[in-house]
Amino acid sequence: MEDREVMAQLPQLLLEWYDRSARVLPWREDPTPYRVWVSEIMLQQTRVEAVKPYYQRFLEAFPTVEALAQAPTDRVLKLWEGLGYYNRARNLQKGAQAVVEQFGGRVPASFEELRSLPGVGDYTAGAIASIAFGLPVPAVDGNVLRVISRVLCRRDNILDPKVKRRMEEEIRQILPRRVGDFNQSLMELGAMICLPGGPPKCLLCPLNQVCRGCREGVALELPVKTKPKPRKKEDRTLFLLVSRQGRLGLQRRPEQGLLAGLWELPGAEGQLAREEAEEFLGQHGVEGELVPGPKAKHIFSHVEWHMTSWVVRTVAEGEGFTWAGREDLQQTYALPAAFKGFFPLVRELVAE
Repeated sequence: MEDREVMAQLPQLLLEWYDRSARVLPWREDPTPYRVWVSEIMLQQTRVEAVKPYYQRFLEAFPTVEALAQAPTDRVLKLWEGLGYYNRARNLQKGAQAVVEQFGGRVPASFEELRSLPGVGDYTAGAIASIAFGLPVPAVDGNVLRVISRVLCRRDNILDPKVKRRMEEEIRQILPRRVGDFNQSLMELGAMICLPGGPPKCLLCPLNQVCRGCREGVALELPVKTKPKPRKKEDRTLFLLVSRQGRLGLQRRPEQGLLAGLWELPGAEGQLAREEAEEFLGQHGVEGELVPGPKAKHIFSHVEWHMTSWVVRTVAEGEGFTWAGREDLQQTYALPAAFKGFFPLVRELVAE
């Protein structure tokens, strides 16, 4: 059976399975363009179960494109706190502002116009266009690349853009009338049955009769992708600065680069010994007794932070930092999950 004949069977098999087995998810209950857009951005590189509570809170705070466009950015980031990849939130708000300014507050019903919004790539534009508007466009993410690679037993490198474009075109040729459900069924199969990083559940798969990877016993070997470069390891020294008023010293990260523009615990590159730490604080106008604090590690996609810390009870609140009490930390300042290893001590140190 040729590839196109195998592919032609997928819509019926997948839609019958999807109608029986699709998960009940909040963004599927009312798939308006804005709701679908928010869900797709949150779901990038994040598990469904982790997204659910954030999605509900985010839409309660910003129920419309206009509400998100007009919101203070710090408020948006605070509601995103813990989801990671904060540029997603920044671009989502920039996209909402673009929709208000360029499209009169209505999410555009065009793949090309959706693709023009900040943070919206081919996959996200395809998902919004097909799910919310029923437009006949594919939505190919990692789940879909894995499913089709296994079904057709292909060993092409799925990180090669040419491979993805070819697969998008092959899927475009078989899109059924229920295009949104079909695209979601492919994603759902990859998330629930045709799993990454472990044995796929071939006995439960609606495609097992047409899947070459299953038939040839090589599904676990697929898809093929080049190995990523080893993550770079960086040592950092953080300072938990606590004033006499019981407030925590924070600073903003640069507007470009990792965790761009977010609040952080003040820090420096390298593991600073006491004298080096005192010199660093002196340069920032901070005096106080240094006590060794906890250590922590955080792994980003391309870099690892290995963090040590000093706890410093300051003589005065230096002008080089923003000072936050407990309510400020809960309501206003979003600290990225990179610093979660220090959160228990922060809760002990910062006053109500």
